[in-house]
Amino acid sequence: MTILVTGATGAVGRNLTSALASAGEQVRAVSRQPREAGLPKGVEVVGADLTASSALTADLFDGVDRMFVFPIDHGVDDLVAAAVTGGVRRFVVLSSLAAAGEFARDIGSASHTHHLAVERAVTSRTGAWTILRPGTFANNLLSWAWAIKAGMPIRAPFIHSAQAPIHEADIADAAAAALLNDGHQGRIYPLTGPQSLTRIDQVAALGAGIGRDIPLVEISPDEFRADVAQFIPEGIIAMLLNYWSDTVTEPDRVRPGVHDLTGRPGRTLEQWARDHRAALTTT
Repeated sequence: MTILVTGATGAVGRNLTSALASAGEQVRAVSRQPREAGLPKGVEVVGADLTASSALTADLFDGVDRMFVFPIDHGVDDLVAAAVTGGVRRFVVLSSLAAAGEFARDIGSASHTHHLAVERAVTSRTGAWTILRPGTFANNLLSWAWAIKAGMPIRAPFIHSAQAPIHEADIADAAAAALLNDGHQGRIYPLTGPQSLTRIDQVAALGAGIGRDIPLVEISPDEFRADVAQFIPEGIIAMLLNYWSDTVTEPDRVRPGVHDLTGRPGRTLEQWARDHRAALTTT
């Protein structure tokens, strides 16, 4: 049988597709731009925009028994309904820690609202689900890449706040384990990186990964808003500032999901920096 991977050319989906192919699984990877997918040989790549109902044909689900559900911007209800009708029997859902609503800052946030809707699109239709709720992605730190490459200081607010950034490959490995092994249905796995690090320590870990010191300058929330307002919607800016502010006094807790699913600790942030050296340096 075949595993359908949605979001197959994203940071998690690409790693997941490679992991499943390496395990000898038949994989159907969905991409809006199949010619640019660059996925492993033997993977069936399908060009489709899953936010369009016209893409949800019977052929898409032919022979598929398991599915990785990427939290697409809209249309996930139609996608999951079509998958259930098409015979998919197991779903692994990529969600977010914000969906749990553990903190006041999460309730009603863009991430909470969106990811909870994605979860419900699956859980309301089948009991054969596993939900992965990663916290902050290490990939978010690529927003600092331009400054790092240019040798300029990173400008960041709340530098004493602490998060546990997770490597996207660990999320992919957790998803692969949930897709390939029994015993995970009906379970929710919170996922984080293996260490809760202040933003000062995060910059130091990136520096260690690329082999040089990276300067850091603390800025105010208003300065941050001015720096990013043309690139990031105000709702997301507010969500980020609330998150960083809260995690000054209550640092992110390390969650056990990666170890629970894979049997090993997650990759460190320094390892993530080594893996993304090309994006962080000019050499």
